[in-house]
Amino acid sequence: MEHLLPAYLNLSDDDFLRKKDALYEILKECRLCPRKCRVNRIKGEIGYCKAPKDLIVSSVSPHFGEEDELVGENGSGTIFFSHCSLRCIFCQNYEISHFGYGKEITENELALKMIFLQKIGCHNINLVTPTHYVPQIVSAIYLASKNGLSIPIVYNSSGYERVETLKFLCGIIDIYMPDMKYSEREPASVYSNAPDYFEVSKSAIKEMHNQVGDLIVEKEIAKKGLLIRHLVLPNNEAGTHNILEFIASLSKDTYINIMDQYRPLYQANRFPKIARTIKYDEYQKAISEAKRVGLYRGF
Repeated sequence: MEHLLPAYLNLSDDDFLRKKDALYEILKECRLCPRKCRVNRIKGEIGYCKAPKDLIVSSVSPHFGEEDELVGENGSGTIFFSHCSLRCIFCQNYEISHFGYGKEITENELALKMIFLQKIGCHNINLVTPTHYVPQIVSAIYLASKNGLSIPIVYNSSGYERVETLKFLCGIIDIYMPDMKYSEREPASVYSNAPDYFEVSKSAIKEMHNQVGDLIVEKEIAKKGLLIRHLVLPNNEAGTHNILEFIASLSKDTYINIMDQYRPLYQANRFPKIARTIKYDEYQKAISEAKRVGLYRGF
């Protein structure tokens, strides 16, 4: 197999700058995510995600708890962004996503952090909850690429994405790693205030797959493609069956991580249906369902 170079290394300066400028225009009437708050973040207005104009980052480090294909020997170079456009009531990182804990940094500082992660051997740059900072991130990737960045970029998101925003990322992102959280309107509404989650995420994931295809792994390290995560919830509140059927219809070669680590964190104990961990048979049922629909990569 021919060695795959990161997509952004093939993007011209003009294309990079055109994308960046267009994305910054969107910040003046912010509609980066499906909520389309239309606040002027350039002037300091705050929308649903609570994110300001400037980047807020909570941590930068090698991460060894991600999928094996991202971690390798030296870790996935994770950058956790503060605030979130989905804001699930059971979020395990609620201090970051809901409360916005973190430090303000510039685009140039973000670029330097990407270079640092590469220098210490990380196999990729893993952008965690990046949606509301896409313009600033694109600018930072451009700056980093001019200073030697040459490892894949991972877009690690909730799956609640606007196709229009994702189109700007074509040719920049190498690996998309979205969640697929819900297939039913009521749980999506109650737990994430996003009754349209399933329809929105299906459109977004189709766009991601169109851009990067199925996951490509070289020497046990992911280089390009789509990797989907699905968190099994108690009492089948996630609607796992419909999610797996959609993924199989997209491509049976899709890599999917079916996750069993749900815990009732943050405000989850207020909701009886999700106020416990999942049972062994709930998880095994999800695995069996994935196999039944023809999925085989990941789990």
